[in-house]
Amino acid sequence: MTPPPDDPLTIRRATRRDEPFLVHVSRRLAEFDLPPWRTAEEIASADANTMLASVEAAQRGDEVMIAERDGVAVGCLHMVSVRDFFGRTHAHISVVATTRAAEGTGVGRALMARAEAWSRERGLSLVTLNVFAANARARRVYERAGFAPEVLKYAKSL
Repeated sequence: MTPPPDDPLTIRRATRRDEPFLVHVSRRLAEFDLPPWRTAEEIASADANTMLASVEAAQRGDEVMIAERDGVAVGCLHMVSVRDFFGRTHAHISVVATTRAAEGTGVGRALMARAEAWSRERGLSLVTLNVFAANARARRVYERAGFAPEVLKYAKSL
């Protein structure tokens, strides 16, 4: 479903008033076949808590943004400036999520474009993100946006 051209999307910095939406949309981050050692609740809670702490801290290198259509929140983006194992500072997409209703309407593409702009504004030339291997839907979105796998993390539950 593509939104009509007169249905503009705006992206703004999140505030404390966005807490209920951030908690709600975080649940979408676990809507795939999870590894047996993870629960949907731990994934949603961890992402929501991290975003809420970022909103509270209000730092330049750690920012949560809300995508809105007609004043209604339809997605979020959490960007963080990090230093990797190799000593390179880069932008990291900690969370990108849309509401179920906004899926396929361009919100995700707009948030990914905003992630790139956020990175360039800070002089960062690399953007990373993590995705569960089983989250095929998200992986397709990221690959269409030009992302490619770099490091694979293996896990074994004991």
